[in-house]
Amino acid sequence: MKILITGGAGFIASHITDAFIDAGHNVVVLDDLSTGFEKNINPKAKFIKANICDVNLAKLFEQEKFDAVDHHAAQMDVRRSVADPAFDANTNIIGTINLLQNSVKYGVKKFMFASTGGAVYGEQEYFPADELHPTAPVSPYGISKLAVEKYLFFYNKQYGLNYTIFRYANIYGPRQNPFGEAGVVAIFTTKLLNNQQPIINGSGLQTRDYVFVGDVVKANLLLLNDKKNAIYNIGTAKETDVNEVFNKLNNIVGNGQKENHGPAAAGEQLRSVITSEKLFKTFGWKPSTKMDEGLRSTVEFFKTNIE
Repeated sequence: MKILITGGAGFIASHITDAFIDAGHNVVVLDDLSTGFEKNINPKAKFIKANICDVNLAKLFEQEKFDAVDHHAAQMDVRRSVADPAFDANTNIIGTINLLQNSVKYGVKKFMFASTGGAVYGEQEYFPADELHPTAPVSPYGISKLAVEKYLFFYNKQYGLNYTIFRYANIYGPRQNPFGEAGVVAIFTTKLLNNQQPIINGSGLQTRDYVFVGDVVKANLLLLNDKKNAIYNIGTAKETDVNEVFNKLNNIVGNGQKENHGPAAAGEQLRSVITSEKLFKTFGWKPSTKMDEGLRSTVEFFKTNIE
């Protein structure tokens, strides 16, 4: 297949690019390098430096005749979405509509979308959340991701575009950007390796569902040819609080840092955890990487790739 991967210079999508190429697919990476890094891009992929909002993307779709689009490019900073909702909506909604319009015009058969399993559900009513949990996003970022899910439903009903939506939990692993708002594992790891003191927001008792990037890659590979139009959570159904993440990484790095707590982040969810039981029952997928194993792999990566 010929596949367009948006955000392919970024953390998750660059790993997916590698896997698709290893599986024999022809991959084109679209990325504006605003948060991704060109060094992450597989040399066997064709790289197009452009923004998903670019009106000239029609030429790319016309020339390349993609079979599938795997869409990971996004404005993913929750705090920025609160400060500048219009920027968030322009990137995440208008940019995606641009891709969808070109997909239906130029015969794309499959559209895969990276949504969010935390921000879409908002403050959870039950734990872990399944795909039937009420969607009540409390940030423009979550709202924009949910809006795109609704647009995919429309494009399927109106044009027959086949889609798969992944609602990701907190993904971590090699290549994660440690300089953004997201990614506590990458942030803590780089600080510990530089013998700097990580700051834990608030009590550190806020929990998240941490999934290793390699398991996310397997889900994308598994559903590339799926003909259903469906939403799937990608999570472990296990909660880990921030203090535990810090202590696990601290033990792996071996610097003996003490917990240091700062002010709580405004509006931060206290608990977020999702179940992937639907994906397991349908396709047999489940996360196979234990957290300690994934954290060690992440630390080893940053030891040799630290900025």
